[in-house]
Formats: sequence, structure tokens, C-alpha cells
Amino acid sequence: MPNLLIVEDDELLRDGLCAQLAQVGHSVTPAADGEGAQALLEFTRFDGVVLDLGLPRISGIDLLKWLRKRWPALPVLILTARDGLDDRIEGLNAGADDYLTKPFNMAELHARLAALLRRARLPAFGGSLELESPSTQRLRVDASLPLAWLDDESLEVTQREWALLSLLVRNAGQVVSREDVLDVWQLAPLEGPGVGAGVGSNALEVYIHRLRRKLLDSGLSIRNVRGLGYLLESSAP
Repeated sequence: MPNLLIVEDDELLRDGLCAQLAQVGHSVTPAADGEGAQALLEFTRFDGVVLDLGLPRISGIDLLKWLRKRWPALPVLILTARDGLDDRIEGLNAGADDYLTKPFNMAELHARLAALLRRARLPAFGGSLELESPSTQRLRVDASLPLAWLDDESLEVTQREWALLSLLVRNAGQVVSREDVLDVWQLAPLEGPGVGAGVGSNALEVYIHRLRRKLLDSGLSIRNVRGLGYLLESSAP
């Protein structure tokens, strides 16, 4: 079930959008302003964003530019009353994948969102990293979005779990140092107060433990290499 963030300051329209999108099978989370949307994006994994431009606190364009620096492939559809050509160009140049003006047809919105979510899964739009274990289970990690699968079963991963797992899969069979992980985490949002805030924290061990539990019985394991870092390898038979 795709998880969508709906960023709209008009309460009536926001509630209506959420209800309509939930009816067609989406999980929806509402945000009334740019600042609230930013906080939600930092703590929650989303598959797509519906974004108004005329937002309080942080404008839609500024939020979009901030978002694009962190999640280059996250699908974003702008839904706004600004119908001028210059507005469209500005929105698309800021990183939007599609642009729909108000008033709009709900069926068209559904179709455009479905197309965005479908394209986001294609290899040309980010692709995936893959690793197969001796137990024949295949681990796939999306290269651009915080998504992962064991065979066809989805793994629930947070932004930082995804960033760590991507790094381990990309370097499978090789040691990944703590410093390598922290460098990657500079581009991943925090998921709680103080999480991963510094080298002296226990955050990395917490995330390693979480991933080990999620890979249990997969034929893959994450091994601590004392003094060096972490190694993703096949589990002993």
C-alpha cells in the first residue's frame, strides 16, 4: 500500500484528498504547512508527495528544493491554484515530477499519481541493488527510495535503515567502516532526538541490531569485524 504525504493548508481540501486517496488504497498522512511536512519527511518513509505551493511557514517551492537534496527520486506531484506558465516552469525546475492545477478532476489525480508511483519502480528511475543468498532468498534494495524486499515480501525499513542496508549490499563481502556509515548518514534524515547524532552514540549498533532481526532466516547476516566495521555475508549453513 503506497504511503502518501498530502501537504495542503486548506483543511477542507486536505481532508477530502485524504479520504479520496484512502478509498483507492493509499495510506495517507496530512500536513497543513511546510514546516510540518518537513518534520514528517524526516521521521517517516513515504512513497510519494502531493504538494501545494502556497503554504505557510515554509513555501511549497522551498520545501520541494529541500526534499530533492535528500530524496532525488521521491515522486512529487504539485497540486496548486497557480496556473501560470512561469509557475509551472518554476515548480518543475525545482524538482516536481508532475504539476496539476486546481480545480482538478479526482480521476485525473488518481491516474497521475499511479503513473508516478509506477515509474518510480522502474530501473531507469533509480533501479535496485540485489543480493542472493545460498538459501535462494533474494534481497533487493531500491537505489533511490527507502524500499527493500526479501523475495517478493516487503521489508519495513526506516530512512536510516535503508541507507545502512544499501551501503552494506553495495559492498557485500567487504568491510564497511563506521566512518563510511556516518558519511552516508549525513544525507539521511534523523529519525528521533539524538539518533545518530555523533560518533560516540550507540545509534549505529541499534540500527545494525534492527537489520539483523529483519534479515533473520534470510541466509544473510551482518558480522561485526572488530576494530574495522561491519560485513554483510552469507550465513553459515
